[in-house]
Amino acid sequence: MSAPKQKLSALVITYNEIGYIERCIDSVSFADEIVVVDSYSTDGTYEYLLSHPRVRVIQNPFENFTAQKSFALKQASHDWILFLDADEVVTKSLQKEIINTINDSKACEAYWFYRTFMFKNEKLRFSGWQTDKNHRLFRKSKVRFTDKKLVHETLEVDGSSCILKEKLTHYCYKSYEDYKSKMLCYGRLKAKEAFYKEKHFNYLAMFFKPAWKFFHHFFLRLGFLDGKKGVIVCYLNALGVLERYRELKKLEKKNELAYYLVMP
Repeated sequence: MSAPKQKLSALVITYNEIGYIERCIDSVSFADEIVVVDSYSTDGTYEYLLSHPRVRVIQNPFENFTAQKSFALKQASHDWILFLDADEVVTKSLQKEIINTINDSKACEAYWFYRTFMFKNEKLRFSGWQTDKNHRLFRKSKVRFTDKKLVHETLEVDGSSCILKEKLTHYCYKSYEDYKSKMLCYGRLKAKEAFYKEKHFNYLAMFFKPAWKFFHHFFLRLGFLDGKKGVIVCYLNALGVLERYRELKKLEKKNELAYYLVMP
């Protein structure tokens, strides 16, 4: 007698993703359930999800990426989880690999996915992203999102991690303003991480680290081979690093002011 088919929960977190979330949802229609946690979108994303017959949508205030993903994970009914960002798409070949993987008796507890990055509708082949990978498929009972990171959340796995062969498609760059906004948001969250860890602002790091980020991604990670796309992406990634130090400086000043205000 063959073992019963493993059930899969597809999870997504969203905020103002209309125009992209539709493609994401379509690509996970093979899952047994689709749960989306929305951060009170204002562009029609929530209304689209609410009307979708396959989607269970829940609105939850956004605190940070780790908290939001941890909340979403609690909503899943099944042990096997496929966790995507709203601008990610599962290809047909990856769908087959996922189904075969979770029904394999020798499956690992979690799986890394490499990603194909898209600049609008063109592939971004270099610019530091060519070796990027993330945990996207895992057993709910064997993982947790560490609370040590607020952005670029890290999965702690009780067991082994393997890598799937097929790549996930990531529409990372929609427009200049969208990507810039994303990088600035990441920078501010990174600043909060650093502040909570009692790391201190210094001017040398604020000037050196963004310059190194651009140099590393554009020259050492071959961003120049992506042409104009590489220039834009590497510049905005460096801008995100600069924002981290700007925000850290602001947080330290606020903390100092609060300290002096409560002094007797």
